[in-house]
Amino acid sequence: MARSFIISADGGSRGNPGPAAYGAVVSENGKILHELFETIGVATNNVAEYNGLLAALRKVNEIDPAAQVEARLDSKLVVEQMSGRWQIKHPDMRELAKAAQDAHPHDLVSYKWIPRDENSHADRLANKALDGDVSTDEPLQKNFLTERLVSGERPTTVYFVRHGETILTPERRFSGGDGSDPELSGEGISQAQAVAKELAARKADLIVASPMVRTRQTAEAISKATGLKISFDESWREAAFGQWDGLTIANVKELYSNEWQSWVSSTSAVAGTSGESYEDVAARSELALTNLVLEHPGKTIIVVTHNYVIRTIAATVLGAPLESVYHLDVLPCSITTVNTWASDGLRALRGLSERSHLT
Repeated sequence: MARSFIISADGGSRGNPGPAAYGAVVSENGKILHELFETIGVATNNVAEYNGLLAALRKVNEIDPAAQVEARLDSKLVVEQMSGRWQIKHPDMRELAKAAQDAHPHDLVSYKWIPRDENSHADRLANKALDGDVSTDEPLQKNFLTERLVSGERPTTVYFVRHGETILTPERRFSGGDGSDPELSGEGISQAQAVAKELAARKADLIVASPMVRTRQTAEAISKATGLKISFDESWREAAFGQWDGLTIANVKELYSNEWQSWVSSTSAVAGTSGESYEDVAARSELALTNLVLEHPGKTIIVVTHNYVIRTIAATVLGAPLESVYHLDVLPCSITTVNTWASDGLRALRGLSERSHLT
């Protein structure tokens, strides 16, 4: 009878990219057989997470090449890509995914996403590897941006624009990617025209937008001012809020008190019972940003999207814990600017929720 293993894996980078390491745990019948952890040099979080998975699969294959494996990871990106539901456009990711498929028969491996707090063992091992690396005589380099700014390499510049106001915006009612999809209000149209004028002066190369009505209308104003064609992409759609859509925070706290408390306490909790979590939104927005930079290196891009999407992007770029989204707010028709260097994926936040063009 074939043996059955559970593996958990994680990886992290202090700098994204920066000094990176992975941690992984191999278990059978509730008993931990192996703890794996190792530094991998300078890399991104995603590369480190893939290396953790790869190390665990190789260890299982050494034990029993015919074993069934359940891989549990808190990286939705890796889970979705290895399950074949998301495309892998980054060449480094494609190589690592291929190596993981080859490490153990792919049809014997299933993938399961788990919340970050359920993957604490693998996370602790990754940090143990990093802390061990820090304790050596070599100093830990944390600032890679200064070197990149003087390198002469042209970054990809992305201007993230939140759409203008709708009738739901002034009362901060939930307005999600699965909701009523309201159009811009009169004030929202004026805001869109103002941000369009500002962006026309910044000389972008292309416009990408969420296909929702409010982002479409905002993008159309920008398109008219710049002469650029709009490409619509579902990846930039707002977070889904399920049955909370259209409600105020006070409404939700009264009608769905338990779900509300869970949602404000954990980035893995979904909005309502059928919405998305912050971790869901962060995973798809980071993948969309990575693919955008790969497809348009060195270009200047306008992305017309939504509040929750831009907040998760800002947290990801800063390398901050995702809980930092609770301390960010992105206002209607503001501009948030991100630079990304295609050579190593280094990102820099150059501006957040800029609105001087509306005053």
